[in-house]
Amino acid sequence: MQKLPKPIRLLAPLVALLAAAAAISGCGTTNPDVARGRVLFEQKCGTCHVMAQAGTSGTTGPNLDEAFAAAREAGGFDAATIEGVVKAQVDNPRPGNGNPMATMPAHIVEGTDLDDVAAYVGKYAGVPGAAPPEVEGGPGAQVFANNGCGSCHTLAAAKSGGTTGPDLDEVLPGQSDAEIEESIVNPNAKIAKGYPANVMPETFKETIAPEEIKQLVEYLSESTSKKSGG
Repeated sequence: MQKLPKPIRLLAPLVALLAAAAAISGCGTTNPDVARGRVLFEQKCGTCHVMAQAGTSGTTGPNLDEAFAAAREAGGFDAATIEGVVKAQVDNPRPGNGNPMATMPAHIVEGTDLDDVAAYVGKYAGVPGAAPPEVEGGPGAQVFANNGCGSCHTLAAAKSGGTTGPDLDEVLPGQSDAEIEESIVNPNAKIAKGYPANVMPETFKETIAPEEIKQLVEYLSESTSKKSGG
């Protein structure tokens, strides 16, 4: 059998992926809800994937902006193509390696949820300058959104429902500002009961400006103080 040139061999998996995407491109809803897709992406996907518009920073899976930016720029992928790729990957992720923390489960979202998530990723992944939308609640709320905190934590004030980390409405009431700040910049100093260590990034002290950390702490404190009668 003749051996294919290296460039063609490297493109073979992409060709297969696009074929799968084309096969399912006609499925699902005709009017997906992109805003809902963003919320679902934060909750279901953001703990593993980086995507600037979602403000997520997970590193277990591929950086979706990097994965699609070059293809967008070259004109090879449009939003509909990326939607198809996302659906194909969610339905048939690559085989697991035995580590549930590093393996994407099949059908992590399905049906309308998958339609909405795929449409969201198709619209924003790899788009230059994409950033989280402006949110209500002041500068601290924006810091919360920009850094994808809602993908891991539930916080009523932010309308977030992440479950990878503790429910902030339950664990923050009664804590001082200093305690809240320590949980952000040194998350392994005190692990919430029922949650493992080394899940929350330990880099926020370097990646979030000191003034923004202060704004975030004030926002979290004020948002949860009523829960403790403060």
